[in-house]
Amino acid sequence: MVAYLAVVESDLDAVFKALADPTRRLVLDRLHERGGQTLIELCERLSMTRQAVSKHIAILESANLVFARRQGREKLHHLNPVPINDIYDRWISRYERDRLTALADLKAALEESS
Repeated sequence: MVAYLAVVESDLDAVFKALADPTRRLVLDRLHERGGQTLIELCERLSMTRQAVSKHIAILESANLVFARRQGREKLHHLNPVPINDIYDRWISRYERDRLTALADLKAALEESS
């Protein structure tokens, strides 16, 4: 059980590390908008070089946030939302959603009144 938790934590560490970079989050946003993009399409949409996008894609793939599928001669990149859901299950859902919503509403109301 301890070994399993260490693997899960290690996987989550890789996801957090990948998500820490704003450019990689932008790549994920682009793949969320439209999955199945080639490297060239991503380069055009991000206004980045092929080498730069390839580097970010490799980190996202190692964190299991992106996977690629060959279709003929093209390599299409897709978002894998499972690791993000794992973060939600492990870190966010642990905290009571109702309580957090009430606190956020209270904060917004206090900021409006001041």
